[in-house]
Amino acid sequence: MAVLPRAHSHGPLAPLVLLLAPLLLLCAIGMASTAAAASDGADEGASTLLGLLQRVQSEALRALGPRDFDPKLYVDLPLSADQAAVAAAMPPGWAPSREELEAFLARYFGSAGSDLVPADPPDFDADPRGFLPRVESREARAWALEVHALWKDLARRVAPAVAARPDRHTLLPLPGTVVVPGSRFREVYYWDSYWVVRGLLVSKMYETAKDIVLNLVYLVEKYGFVLNGARSYYTNRSEPPLLSSMVLDIYKATGDLNFVRRTFPSLLKEHSFWMSEIHNVAIVDEHGRIHNLSRYQAMWNKPRPESATIDEKLASNLTSAVAKEKLYHQIASTAESGWDFSSRWMRNSADMTTLATTFIIPVDLNTYIFKMEQDIVVFAKLIGENAISEIFLEASKARRIAIDSILWNSEMNQWLDYWLPADENFQGVYQWNCNSQNRDIFASNFIPLWLNAHHPGSIQFADKEKSVKVMRSLQTSGLLHAAGIATSLSNTGEQWDFPNGWAPLQHLIVEGLLNSGSEEARKLAEGIATRWVRTNYAAYKATGAMHEKYDVKACGKSGGGGEYKPQTGFGWSNGVILSFLEEFGWPEDKEIDCSQQGEVSLG
Repeated sequence: MAVLPRAHSHGPLAPLVLLLAPLLLLCAIGMASTAAAASDGADEGASTLLGLLQRVQSEALRALGPRDFDPKLYVDLPLSADQAAVAAAMPPGWAPSREELEAFLARYFGSAGSDLVPADPPDFDADPRGFLPRVESREARAWALEVHALWKDLARRVAPAVAARPDRHTLLPLPGTVVVPGSRFREVYYWDSYWVVRGLLVSKMYETAKDIVLNLVYLVEKYGFVLNGARSYYTNRSEPPLLSSMVLDIYKATGDLNFVRRTFPSLLKEHSFWMSEIHNVAIVDEHGRIHNLSRYQAMWNKPRPESATIDEKLASNLTSAVAKEKLYHQIASTAESGWDFSSRWMRNSADMTTLATTFIIPVDLNTYIFKMEQDIVVFAKLIGENAISEIFLEASKARRIAIDSILWNSEMNQWLDYWLPADENFQGVYQWNCNSQNRDIFASNFIPLWLNAHHPGSIQFADKEKSVKVMRSLQTSGLLHAAGIATSLSNTGEQWDFPNGWAPLQHLIVEGLLNSGSEEARKLAEGIATRWVRTNYAAYKATGAMHEKYDVKACGKSGGGGEYKPQTGFGWSNGVILSFLEEFGWPEDKEIDCSQQGEVSLG
């Protein structure tokens, strides 16, 4: 059996871990409970429930067939009877027909999503004062107000029954108002929440934004880290860590120092999680200096419950149980990256069984953690924790040097993912090899530019000269298209590959360009944002919905590919559109449809 990694805050103490030892001790109790809670993905009762629901999922696939089948639906169903009664209605050999399955579901389950109830955010105003003052176009403003109104459609509260009868729900109880992404995503998701918060701040919904963050803090306090999403089947992994960024943006908008104090211990605990031995990688550079960087690694080696039938089908190509467990571990670890799935994580882009995410040091993850460390420096100063501020300042300096030493490529003027040797039993310090950088081009290669937009008075991540080189590299990368930035250059059919463009990637890169110090970079940022706004607008007018992703080859076309049907709603798309309109405005004479009038060149 493959060994399952667990989150521990001890292990080989490389220099950065030694630097952070006092903080790791502060979080030791929390991390120990995290390991206990997350090592098997859930407690015994939740595991029993998931086993039952996965059996329903499997039988539903058999009875209904694969066409438009969504396995997540079945693990999201709340029970309307005790587990024992439901299990008794599924005796050994149970193989219901379509009609029998439908009657069974109607008798023993509520509908998916019924354990969340609509919420009416008290800080919602249909036309808030000070909303998008630079949007002068009546057409653009009317649409922006419609996007703003979607927050009411996506706002929920967890039903009281979830806390009262957790044995009947995979949904986890949360204390405050939630904003869900939309469609099949009926629960809170971690990194989606950052762009939801950004949009809520544009909408002047400060209390709802705080509620979203405090829900995530609740998860940190209970599990030791922010879960991928608020379901029991997500307790084995996290997602890109942007909690501190949410706290910082809310503080900048509100000046609420008590909010910083309330969230600060959870930020330390989350940092400890990402510094734990399952995520930390020590690597020595060509000059003999040891660096510590981070990787994605889930605490799971089974099929993902929400996609179990899909994972099992993929693993059926493998012959041994150990090989299947290793594949399941890589699948879950890729889900932790948020980029599920992409050729970025595969040794062979045509073969999903070659996923190797835990053997990759990702550019974007280490960008987010550097930002987290810088945020904590600021928060610690604000609340008078000067010793912690100094510790994290040194940590951020060390990570910046590590990113530039291990991930920067001066020939391409991009930051590149680094591939570790495929030796899963290796536990020492890796030796840097220039040939181990992945020279394939992905949007993630440019995400460190985002750091230009934050903490300008602290460590400068990329100076003006370097930023210009990165901008030129982006312009010639092949990623820039008529309707935005492509995720990669490879059309594999996976959703985090060409031709899809995703709102978070547009926003991170645009915000970085905007703060790179040159007028040319600012114009490029505005050009990308203009194209993204137009494709969102055109798709909205054609379909009546905001979409999860878009096809960057053509204005107004939603994206596709991946393991589920394209989704609408959509939390992070809404947030990025509102953020772009706030930043760049929209003049009265600038067309917002798919014409070229007023468009800035990307050349």
